[in-house]
Amino acid sequence: MWWFQQGLCFLPAALVIWTAASFIFAYVTAVILRHVDPLVPYISDTGTMAPERCVFGIMLDVSAFLGMATVYVRYKQVEALTARDELRLHRLNCFGLLLGWISSFGMCVVANFQKTTLFSMHLVGAVLTFGVGALYILVQTLLSLNMQPHIHSKSIYFIRLGIGVWTLSSIITMFISSVIMYSSLPGVDVPHKMHWNPGETGYTAHLISTVSEWSLAFSFISFFLTYIRDFQKIKLRAEVDLQSTHLYDGPYGDAVASLQYERVASEASPLLTGRT
Repeated sequence: MWWFQQGLCFLPAALVIWTAASFIFAYVTAVILRHVDPLVPYISDTGTMAPERCVFGIMLDVSAFLGMATVYVRYKQVEALTARDELRLHRLNCFGLLLGWISSFGMCVVANFQKTTLFSMHLVGAVLTFGVGALYILVQTLLSLNMQPHIHSKSIYFIRLGIGVWTLSSIITMFISSVIMYSSLPGVDVPHKMHWNPGETGYTAHLISTVSEWSLAFSFISFFLTYIRDFQKIKLRAEVDLQSTHLYDGPYGDAVASLQYERVASEASPLLTGRT
């Protein structure tokens, strides 16, 4: 059996690979069509103009769906591994599920509201994706702290802690450099500025901001790589619980179901079938 066939580990693996491919495909396409500069543009800039923005939006929507599924499986796994009397961990786990779903929804907003079309909504989506996503990483790191060493080793906790520090430092660097860039370019429509020349005002701050954004994006998706080995040890299944023997509404359905039951019972009678 291949590693990706064990449990549900294909979910986080698919999430990371697909999301990284979304970024890289949009970047390559935008550079080839000369819509952006080759030297580290904003990720959002690579998905602003057609045709790359169309594929970029679709691929990130799929990433959002994979993210919601991955977050849910992680929630169910922690729930199953946590004792019933540990209410604090259960609440923290539920909070993590909510944060993960909000972050995934934010990815849909980023994908479908380009910054040159509606910058305010695009900014809200970015905050939901990476800001709330950073809180999700914090919650999962705290859960990992409480789950070691009796459920998993300390090494996975330190790995998740390291990725969390990487994410936080990227957020701080991007925020500071973005504030400096915008303050140094008064009157300039920065969201619509796709091409930058070395040496112009704000170029250094812009470059630091874009590098920080790429660093933030890959730190965020790298966190889900730590789920692969955990997800090899879990499977989920759906169970059907019928609330009725028919799909009619009202008393007519009950009468039809009763006649159907009597017909089946009579056909199963051993006297009518010739058996003794």
